[in-house]
Amino acid sequence: MQIVLVGCGNVGADIAKSLSREGHNITVIDVNERLVKDLSDELDLMGYAGNGTTIEVLEDAGVKNADLLIAATDSDERNLLCCFIAKKAGTAYTIARVRNPEYKKEIEFIKEDLGLSLVVNPELAAAEEIARLLKFPTALEIDTFAKGRVELLKFEVTKESPLCGMQLKFVPKKLDSSVLICTVERDNEIFIPNGDFTVWEGDKLSVIASGKKAMQFFKAAKMNLSRVHNAMIVGGGMICVYLANILLSSGVEVKIIEKDKRICEALAERLPEAIIINGDGADKTLMEEEGILNTEAFVSLTNHDEENVMMSVYVKKVNPKAKLITKVHRNVYDDIISDLNIGSIINPKLLAAENVVKYVRAMSNTMDSNIETLYTLNAGKAEALEFTVKEASGLVDVPLMDLKLKKNVMIACIIHKGQIETPGGQSRIQIGDNVVVVTTERGFVDLKDILA
Repeated sequence: MQIVLVGCGNVGADIAKSLSREGHNITVIDVNERLVKDLSDELDLMGYAGNGTTIEVLEDAGVKNADLLIAATDSDERNLLCCFIAKKAGTAYTIARVRNPEYKKEIEFIKEDLGLSLVVNPELAAAEEIARLLKFPTALEIDTFAKGRVELLKFEVTKESPLCGMQLKFVPKKLDSSVLICTVERDNEIFIPNGDFTVWEGDKLSVIASGKKAMQFFKAAKMNLSRVHNAMIVGGGMICVYLANILLSSGVEVKIIEKDKRICEALAERLPEAIIINGDGADKTLMEEEGILNTEAFVSLTNHDEENVMMSVYVKKVNPKAKLITKVHRNVYDDIISDLNIGSIINPKLLAAENVVKYVRAMSNTMDSNIETLYTLNAGKAEALEFTVKEASGLVDVPLMDLKLKKNVMIACIIHKGQIETPGGQSRIQIGDNVVVVTTERGFVDLKDILA
């Protein structure tokens, strides 16, 4: 697919990297010549230094022959203008990054009026994911399928857990549970496990099930199911605004600590129910005075990865029971951060890239089935994809035990006429079903791709 990408900042660069791995032909545009050169050299793609909102630059980049234009600069207005011009130039599909909370209510109107194919809001996506995690503090990650009816939850096994030392084939009987454990992360390796796999302390498991069955499983595994009642947030940016609104509306007490006095004043006006503190989240004395020792959740959302990580490390030491959520922008330290065990890691730009990749795969898909949902798991080392089966194929009405699947592929869930099924050997996929697949392979665009 021919794709023109405007904006080579953090979000744009990660989208470009994700789409490049998918095998698409990408041309990038940015006013910053150095960013264009660095990204072009790294990914071996075409790049143009210039203003992506001018028809001359867009035409030089080949927008008239492009299948898709993605506008991911740091300006919402520039992104919308860029998409408008691209549509006028003949590009059929356009995606805009729109971040401002003030546009949240107008997004559907903007999409329809400008003919946008997709609007990407990394900050809102990050806030919604954090809110889900705070509703279920035991989970490190939570993803949803089938419009929220199926959940994929990642958690760490402790030495007290009844799962510790257990082979997976004994889990259904011993825990009276029908959830499916679809990935195991151990020592930075990812496994698609079979029944003989033995779980040990420190393993990070991902389970898939309906919300009710997931809760039953976690209760049997003696894990905390209570949601948080209060949260402390450091950093008053856009994610904070979105998150605070979600939490306050669900009855969670919110305290925000922000260095910049002007931002504090804006937050106080926008979030009158929250407690706003003008101060430095790295100041231990201030943090103790504001109740860090007793807070149920701590969310570090500053613009500095190192500061966020160090604050979470500190809170883990002084308040080990607190649910920790740490925002990072760069993934170069993934392995190191994973070893620190500082709870859930949120990367807004990866969430944005994930949404774009899902849409682009659906664009290039066949008619037999479509990708409904796509998540990257375990720092991008695995994927979970939800397909809708539209037509007959070699997968339909065949017992799963008779299918020859590629290595490192698991059919994790089948949703048939609204009923959620944990697959077994005799299970069959039917037309109209939604099927969730978990794999460490990349690039699947159709359900048939899982066949060997």
